[in-house]
Amino acid sequence: MKQDALAAAILFAAMLIGTQARGSVFPLPTDGSAVVGADSSVRTVYEDTLPDLAHRYSLGYYEIIRANPGVDVWIPGADKDIVLPGKRILPPGPREGIVVNLPEHRLYYYPKPNGRDKPVVITYPVSIGKMDWRTPLGETRVIAKIKHPPWYPPESVRKEHEENGDPLPRVVPPGPDNPLGDYAMRLAAGNGTYLIHGTNNPTAVGMAVTHGCIRMYPEDVAAVFATVPVGTTVRLINEPVKVAWVDGQLYIEAHPPVDEEGQTEEPDLKLLSKMLNHALGNSHAAINWDLARATLVAAKGMPTLVGVAAQMQANPAAANNTTLLQ
Repeated sequence: MKQDALAAAILFAAMLIGTQARGSVFPLPTDGSAVVGADSSVRTVYEDTLPDLAHRYSLGYYEIIRANPGVDVWIPGADKDIVLPGKRILPPGPREGIVVNLPEHRLYYYPKPNGRDKPVVITYPVSIGKMDWRTPLGETRVIAKIKHPPWYPPESVRKEHEENGDPLPRVVPPGPDNPLGDYAMRLAAGNGTYLIHGTNNPTAVGMAVTHGCIRMYPEDVAAVFATVPVGTTVRLINEPVKVAWVDGQLYIEAHPPVDEEGQTEEPDLKLLSKMLNHALGNSHAAINWDLARATLVAAKGMPTLVGVAAQMQANPAAANNTTLLQ
């Protein structure tokens, strides 16, 4: 049995190495911590572009750009050290099924452990809805899985394409011109019109460019399609600010917020500060607010250490659960 498990693990690792985008697999912390992964870097060769590197290392378009301000997206040049943001704060709420955090443009999958397997989380970059096609919030579930799905463009989408001089047929068959890619999972939301699916335009993964659906790299959706059973719960959340405690240290992870139509907005410091206070709840923290504000405004999506646990009796003035570190 142990040999079979080892062989399966080796085969799974080989499958991961053999793909381009492959998701990021992390064991769930046994101490209940919400922080997984680590940041890393890669040195470019002349042919690299940031979208190519994003695809290669399971990152989204804007995710890699925000982590590397000032770097040319399409011609970063050779011998540049590019930051690969891999440290993450897990979304709040139950660690089960699928969770999609819209501002983060990222999907988290918590597969049910088999036997004595340790619980893991697998995370992938995604695209979300834009314009007047809204990705709905709340809890839903996977109600169907379709291989090589045809695409039936909604009338609103066909009208938009017609106005732009790019008319669409009523049905787009499977193939290279189908924006759904090779795999789709239908959600019990919006009368079953919302999908988690692949794409024929991998460069756009990590943007707000879909018609309300959740788009993944082709390799990623193939992996999810193969492992996610029908009936799996799916939570769609809108959490631009996440917080986590690690050994008495406070980390925050901020992403540009999205509006009701899925469009990225400029960070609003007052709003994000309120979200931070709400996320802290009844915890008492001594926060370096200069650093915290800079982290909220930059909204790079990378966990940043901004404070430490504080004793309430040490500073009675901490009425709002926070004190200022100079």
